[in-house]
Amino acid sequence: MVSVAARIEAATPAGRDRGMDALRALAILGVVAGHWLVTAWVHGPGGKVYVSSPLSYLPALTPLSWVLQTLAVFFFVGGYAAARSLRSAVDRPAWVRARMGRLLRPVVPLALLWTGVAAGMALHGLPERAVRSLVLPAVGPLWFLAVFAALSAATPLLLLLRPGAVAVSAVAVVLVVDALRFGQGGPDWLGWVNLAAGWLVPYALGICWANGALTSRRAAAGLLAGGTAGAVVLVTGFGYPASMVGVTGAKLSNLSPPTLAVVCFGIAQVGLALLAREPLARLMRRPRIWAAVALANLSAMTIFLWHQTAPAVTVLAALRFGDVPGLLAPPTEPLWVLHRLAWLPVFAALLGVAWLSPLRRGSFNDRVS
Repeated sequence: MVSVAARIEAATPAGRDRGMDALRALAILGVVAGHWLVTAWVHGPGGKVYVSSPLSYLPALTPLSWVLQTLAVFFFVGGYAAARSLRSAVDRPAWVRARMGRLLRPVVPLALLWTGVAAGMALHGLPERAVRSLVLPAVGPLWFLAVFAALSAATPLLLLLRPGAVAVSAVAVVLVVDALRFGQGGPDWLGWVNLAAGWLVPYALGICWANGALTSRRAAAGLLAGGTAGAVVLVTGFGYPASMVGVTGAKLSNLSPPTLAVVCFGIAQVGLALLAREPLARLMRRPRIWAAVALANLSAMTIFLWHQTAPAVTVLAALRFGDVPGLLAPPTEPLWVLHRLAWLPVFAALLGVAWLSPLRRGSFNDRVS
């Protein structure tokens, strides 16, 4: 490990923004850990399998969603990194094509695997609902990739605009959509406008950061305080869910599609990320810690896309054994959480299989640039 850490340290460019890489790694860790802890499958009679959530039965775990729902940080860092990278690009259309290739390349093996698995489950007589319950969570990260890719492709245009005004306008769009949906009885499909507008907010704030704005502690503290206040008011005074992730069976989700509450929560996360960046950058001067963060950043998109495949494959293999604790037993008791924690090393090992293959291709500088 010392040798690997020394090699990575030597290969890291002097101007590398290690604080930004640390934020990206923490965002990925939060999303992966969150999904692994709140996605539950339940084994029913006749081979039935359906998706559940411990948050449906154990509301005391709701604060966990405030810690592990870190998507806004990933979009924020993504906007920052894209703007910095694009600024030095000679050919912007070529930059967009290259970016799309890097984002979309991991999709092909994921799609091929789950197409084959779904066909195999159907041929072996698994009920259609069970097939959907296993496949949809595994390929669910693709919605994130689609939005992230769209915002990445729009980065040249966003750089020509005032990103601060774009972020404010996007918040206004989410506000109007929520008002129409919840206050005026608007159609549910209208909420999906927020899928782009909601995540545009942290992405545009990342571009602001890359342009030299949001550099003061006062600005960061303002985002943290304002976003927190907005989320608290919406949850306590306007009936928005307290959970910042979707809860199976709940009438309203803050995340699917995004609501104003999760946008405010994301703004608060951006402020916290800005305050944490400098301490994280100093921590990244320790070679071993930096090596772990750098390796996580090597295949951040691959890790994100494949992380739900690990528990889904484990559940598929365990179907023959019935109500396996932590995998296929109802998540109705606190003991379920302990059982699920015991399965996390298995999930991590399976994710490592997907992660190691791209890791072995290309050099350090090729993969993290």
